[in-house]
Amino acid sequence: MKKLIAIIIVLVIILVGFIAYKKFAISSQEIKIEEVEKIESYLQQIYMWQEITNEALPAFEDINQADEMWLWEVVKKNLEEYELTSEMIETKAKEIFGEKFAKKFPKEGTMYLVPDEENQVYYATGTGLDEEEDLFLLNKIEKTKTGYEVEIVEYLEDYSQIDEQGIIVIRNIEGKEIGRVDYQEEEKTKQLAKDNSDKLSKKRITLQEEKGKLVVEKVEKEQV
Repeated sequence: MKKLIAIIIVLVIILVGFIAYKKFAISSQEIKIEEVEKIESYLQQIYMWQEITNEALPAFEDINQADEMWLWEVVKKNLEEYELTSEMIETKAKEIFGEKFAKKFPKEGTMYLVPDEENQVYYATGTGLDEEEDLFLLNKIEKTKTGYEVEIVEYLEDYSQIDEQGIIVIRNIEGKEIGRVDYQEEEKTKQLAKDNSDKLSKKRITLQEEKGKLVVEKVEKEQV
């Protein structure tokens, strides 16, 4: 019985923390939890890895001017197939980035989408990732006439010291340590990042509603 009560208490704490996090992400406007989840889900689609694309989410004024490596790696990340035609790649790009996206996939492929000219397909190759996970928190959400303005806080979870010290190191995207969390209390990493948001990089993202879905229009860096 005591174990059951302890489990219930833990679940209540997690639920309260989840609700608090969602409230933290919402501005003073009336924004539903479903909207927050929709925004977060879409940003997870386009948020990448620094070691592969240089920036997990680069800044741009127009989606067609965004970093090429980032663009096509986002598409690759969201395709389940490993043998792809250029049409499949471009169709998925339109689905993710919207109707304004006008770039054509390069015939020569990319570093991680390798062409097979004989069969006229591209093979998605694996990418080696380091022990730092690129993450973000929703910081502010404002509704607009056509979508949302979203501010995110970016940080890294460094798992390189788990085996030796049993800790997760929280860093800013430049690699500077912000704090540490015991790996058995991994759920506290978001709270630590939230509490130190003034030390972390922020980006402002313009999202548009298009045919019932969200697409990214612009990303701006903000001063820490």
